[in-house]
Amino acid sequence: MARRAALLVLLSAIGLFVIQTAWKALRAPWQIDDFPEALYIKAELLPWTFPAHMIAGGLALVLVPAMILLSRERRWHRRLAWITVPVVAVAGITAFPVALVAPVTAVSAWGFAAQGGVWLALLAAGIWHVRGNRLAPHRAAMLLLAAVTSGAVFFRIFLALFALHGDPRHYQAFYAANAWAAWGLPLIAMAIFLKRTGAKRPDPQ
Repeated sequence: MARRAALLVLLSAIGLFVIQTAWKALRAPWQIDDFPEALYIKAELLPWTFPAHMIAGGLALVLVPAMILLSRERRWHRRLAWITVPVVAVAGITAFPVALVAPVTAVSAWGFAAQGGVWLALLAAGIWHVRGNRLAPHRAAMLLLAAVTSGAVFFRIFLALFALHGDPRHYQAFYAANAWAAWGLPLIAMAIFLKRTGAKRPDPQ
C-alpha cells in the first residue's frame, strides 16, 4: 500500500512538472522580453517559426503521453492521433530552423536538430506500422517517440541542476552536452526497456 501511494505521488509530481513545462512553452511566444539573450535572438529572427515550434512542442508534451495512456481505447486513441500527428510534425519540422539559426554552439544546434530528425523518423515509423496493422512495432515507435519528447523536460531539469552545482565557466560545454543527453538518454533507456521486455517483437500471425 505504501509503495503504491509513493508511486502515485511520484507519477503525479512528474505529471505536474510536464504540464508546467508545456504551459511555459505555450506562453513563451508572448513573453520574449523575459528570454535569455540566446532565445531572444532566435525569437527576433524567426517571428513565425519560433512561436510555432514552442506552441507545437508544448502541446506535444501533453498529447503524446495522453495518446499512450489511451492506447487501449481505440476510438479515442485514433481521434487524438488526428490532432497529435500534425502537432508533432510541426514541432519536428520547425525544430531545424530554431536549432540552427543563431545557435549557442554548433554542437548544441546539431543536437537539437538531431532530436527533431529522430522525432520525425519515429512519427513516420509509427504511422507506417499502424497503417500496416503492425501494432507491436507501432507501440514501440510511439514509446520511443515519447522518450524523445521527454527531452524537453529533462533539458530543463539538467539546466536547473547545472545552475545549482555547475561552474558558469563551463556553461557552453554543458549546454552542448545537454542538447544531446536530454533526449538521447531517455531514448536509449526506452530502447533497452523495449528490448528486454520483447515489446518490439512482431505481432503473432
